[in-house]
Amino acid sequence: MSGKKSKAKPKKEKHKKDKKKEKKTQRAKGKPKPRAAQAGAHGAKGRPGAKPPGKPAGGKPAAPAAPAAKAAGSKSSGPAASGAGAPAGRPGGPRPGGPKKGSRRSSLAQRRGPDGELLAPGDLLLPGGAQRPEEIQYLFRGSVAAERPVIEEAVHEVVVKRSTSPEAAADRPDLQKTVESMRLRFEGGSIEPLLPLRAAIRRNFQGVVERAKHRRREIGAFLRGLDLGHTETSHMDSHGEASLQSLMEWAARLENLAEADEPDHADYNQFHRGLDQLENTTEALIIDVEQTLRRLRDRTRNG
Repeated sequence: MSGKKSKAKPKKEKHKKDKKKEKKTQRAKGKPKPRAAQAGAHGAKGRPGAKPPGKPAGGKPAAPAAPAAKAAGSKSSGPAASGAGAPAGRPGGPRPGGPKKGSRRSSLAQRRGPDGELLAPGDLLLPGGAQRPEEIQYLFRGSVAAERPVIEEAVHEVVVKRSTSPEAAADRPDLQKTVESMRLRFEGGSIEPLLPLRAAIRRNFQGVVERAKHRRREIGAFLRGLDLGHTETSHMDSHGEASLQSLMEWAARLENLAEADEPDHADYNQFHRGLDQLENTTEALIIDVEQTLRRLRDRTRNG
């Protein structure tokens, strides 16, 4: 009997140990997990293979997309934009009503003289209108060569501008003859130079200034004649347009010379030799423009 009791004791002890293990496992199963652990576990289950933010694939740092900032600061040469996403230009699209169109009449109406006075059409090119015979001749050369040749309008402008002279109205027949001779010269044969004959020139600074003023006004008279005939430079060929541009640049240089101060020491003979060459150069440019406009008129007639 004593041997059987001794064998039963280990079984009871083993049973007690098993019950303790079961209680421990039940406690472990019943104990709630921390919220952070639960969130991590659910997130890992919902996004398999997810990576932590801020570490994109390839090991490169993340760059946030900013289309507005790229549009505002795509050019590195300029200063940095004042803020991310700032608009690069004026907000919104084009103005309602389409682009603003220029107007020839409005540009003429806004021309003003050095004292702020409004200038009549033609005063910018030829202030006071054509007065000397040489200026009248160049005005008629431009008006008959213009894209839309005008004869009576050119004669009328001379008469109106010279209305202070008592013999202005009486000169109309002579003006008609002059403009007719310029028309025949332009339409028939080769166009030859027609430089004015100069009177005796004073070899001093005042003589240089007067000569520069006269040539400036003669070029302005020719340009005014083209303006009366509504000549469009865009209709001219490249050679004629370049000659017209050079002619206007020479007129600006002559105007600067006429307003220059007298130098302390100067060789006025050299000045006048330079003016001789300048007159020949500008006369050649005027002939280039006349020949260009004649070719334009022939193409228009034949077309």
